[in-house]
Amino acid sequence: MDILFNFPLWAALFGVFFAQFLKVPIYFIATKQINWSLFNATGGMPSSHSAATTSLATGVALESGLDSPVFAVAAMFSIIVMFDSTGVRRQTGEQAIVLNQLVMNFNRFVSEAKNWQQKQEREKIEELKELLGHKPIEVLVGGLLGIIATIILYYALQLG
Repeated sequence: MDILFNFPLWAALFGVFFAQFLKVPIYFIATKQINWSLFNATGGMPSSHSAATTSLATGVALESGLDSPVFAVAAMFSIIVMFDSTGVRRQTGEQAIVLNQLVMNFNRFVSEAKNWQQKQEREKIEELKELLGHKPIEVLVGGLLGIIATIILYYALQLG
């Protein structure tokens, strides 16, 4: 049962859940609407992937030191995930926006051409997920959140 005492693992899990939770109040502040579905959504502010990976790297640093090979692996893993969040995954989301617009335009054209009154429920098409990646600021905030949350958790456990 050593896994129960694996601080870097618990720090990473805490980082991801804390970041996901924070998406709801941040969205509320920005829009004055509560959206609990953001708790398990990808994308948005802050990046939970960045929070998780920086929490992991910070937890490893606190346990093993900045000079440990395990920290080097965790840090590089974190950098790659954050780079991917602002690169490939962000572009995928941008492409999904364009594809969804094309689908809507095509469906409208077909509807008007055939004079359909309304689509039936079974004909509705689920849209592609557009919010996949992150803006650089979302990754930065998620990364900083992961580091800060892990340091707080580490020292809180030391006192307890």
